[in-house]
Amino acid sequence: MLRRYALGFSSNASRPFSAMSSSATPLEDAIRSKITAALSPSVLEIYNDSHLHSHHKAMVGNSSRETHFRLIIISDAFRSKMQPARHRMVYALLREEMDREGGIHALQLRTLTPEEEERQKTKAARAAEEKKQSQEAQAEKEHSETKAEADSATATATATATKTNTDGA
Repeated sequence: MLRRYALGFSSNASRPFSAMSSSATPLEDAIRSKITAALSPSVLEIYNDSHLHSHHKAMVGNSSRETHFRLIIISDAFRSKMQPARHRMVYALLREEMDREGGIHALQLRTLTPEEEERQKTKAARAAEEKKQSQEAQAEKEHSETKAEADSATATATATATKTNTDGA
């Protein structure tokens, strides 16, 4: 499943980088094309975070709207490789885009195998369920304490009223 997250939208992903000058997102298109061809990802999410960094001193005078990317890549090609090796694979694929003037300035990577993604989803679901159960238990405890306080106040009021009636009689 390929997902697109960027400022602009284009359908030029299959064109080579040099031919993408008319695209609104040539670097993103090149990233998508190269990673898809080399890694055959089951999931490729590309986030163009350049607008969040345009005020940085290093970006002053840079007219590119594609400088900071965050990628989530899920691929069998990462199987049996540690994170640094996975990242080196991606950096090697995108060397041209990182080296050129006005190219990629920052690249944040999340590289997983399909099994790792599934384990993370399972772990997150389990944590969410445990949190929900904990919140329900806390709410029940607070309800019980409130009820006990109310019962105690009622008993005190009844005892006071009974004593007042007995003393007054």
